[in-house]
Amino acid sequence: SCLIQDGRLTFYPGNQTVALPFINFMKRYGTVFLKAYTNSPICCPSRAAMWSGLFTHLTESWNNFKGLDPDYVTWMDLLQKHGYHTKKLGKIDYTSGHHSVSNRVEAWTRDVAFLLRQEGRPTVKLTGNKTHVRVMEKDWQNTDKAVNWIKEEAVNFTQPFVLYLGLNLPHPYPSPSTGENFGSSTFLTSPYWLKKVSYEAIKIPKWSSLSEMHPVDYYSSYTKNCTGEFTKEEVRNIRAFYYAMCAETDAMLGKIISALRDTGLLKRTIIIFTADHGELAMDHRQFYKMSMYEGSSHIPLLVMGPGIKQQQQISNVVSLVDIYPTMLDIARIPAQQNLSGYSLMPLLFEEVESEVVTRKPRPPWVLSEFHGCNVNSSTYMLRTDTWKYITYSDGNSVPPQLFDLSADPDELENIAMKFPVVAHSLDKILRSIVNYPKVSSSVQEYNKREFISWKQSLGQNYSNVIANLRWHQDWLKEPKKYEDAIDKWL
Repeated sequence: SCLIQDGRLTFYPGNQTVALPFINFMKRYGTVFLKAYTNSPICCPSRAAMWSGLFTHLTESWNNFKGLDPDYVTWMDLLQKHGYHTKKLGKIDYTSGHHSVSNRVEAWTRDVAFLLRQEGRPTVKLTGNKTHVRVMEKDWQNTDKAVNWIKEEAVNFTQPFVLYLGLNLPHPYPSPSTGENFGSSTFLTSPYWLKKVSYEAIKIPKWSSLSEMHPVDYYSSYTKNCTGEFTKEEVRNIRAFYYAMCAETDAMLGKIISALRDTGLLKRTIIIFTADHGELAMDHRQFYKMSMYEGSSHIPLLVMGPGIKQQQQISNVVSLVDIYPTMLDIARIPAQQNLSGYSLMPLLFEEVESEVVTRKPRPPWVLSEFHGCNVNSSTYMLRTDTWKYITYSDGNSVPPQLFDLSADPDELENIAMKFPVVAHSLDKILRSIVNYPKVSSSVQEYNKREFISWKQSLGQNYSNVIANLRWHQDWLKEPKKYEDAIDKWL
């Protein structure tokens, strides 16, 4: 399963805010990873990493519409080649994500020296009554299809199967009144799900003042239209509605578990539950993702099935690129040499066969990177057991951030200046994994190239089209100023 969930909801104290019975079922009968991260906090690049087992700078999936080549050999392709029955349902998005022209242009122009709101202010909406269960109808339909496939097809197979179900929830909904290009987001749920949320357990995040924010955070907050005033009640509601959407997602997981139980397949099937990224839900004065803060980059990862340790909590840092080698390991297919990830099997299983033990050891870090919209420079995160180090662009033009997550789980104090030796040593490790100044500059060149060819394709129509993208409310006040800023950048 692949969706948009803050991984901290799967363990204490985050799990106190909302009832997630099937995630709890997986914890009781399986293993939960306490430090699992996305390799890029946005749909398409993250999925490209998961399906390929490669870091983002290797897939060159720079934004939400540039993913893997359609003919890339995924782990599922390999399993199919080795005799598995395979089925993909729902949101897949690893060659290209859903996106508007506006999304593209916002990603390409992020280096332009202007500040324009690219999103509507986040809102909440209650729909239906206390018995309204199926709010995200499309996800439920895909869940039904998966259940039917298990009950009608999988139960009769003599060969093993692999089923992938990609859900959209708990992704906020685009607000219909504003149209695709005018990008407001609505946290939508029904009273049925909202009553599963414990309002008194919801933490209202602390915010830095606008003048103290890291420059990239300020840009993100501004372009996401979150720099205005928000009441405590507004913030609490956004968070509550998001948690309610997580509860609805949990129920879909429950349908899959029940189908496997009803067919007698549960005790011989491995289930993996994870997400492509999280949701800030007003942490750090932002909603959505595109950030290395925990709400956006920390994902759920739970695994249960035959041979997997029960009630186990794993604190090793892991990430989505580990799914590819894990899948090959489960299917006993020899792994390719060039993968960025490491199999999770040695961490998961009661008894691991000796051939697995001889593999190269898992490194004590994970890497995440982001190159898309709402952030005005390429971002790189190195996460170790204690530290989170975030650096930007060429490593010089934007100040880095360092957080000690054991002492400061809310990431409120950037201690990069206080601990320069730590920051320097983490930067050195990061540079040994990826030449990030070089990657940043190739993304900049790519953005310029793509923008120029888009601009040329519009001809005389360019001024009108660019003025009426999602930033139209800001742009139309001074169109010439913004066009000039783009010309200067080019």
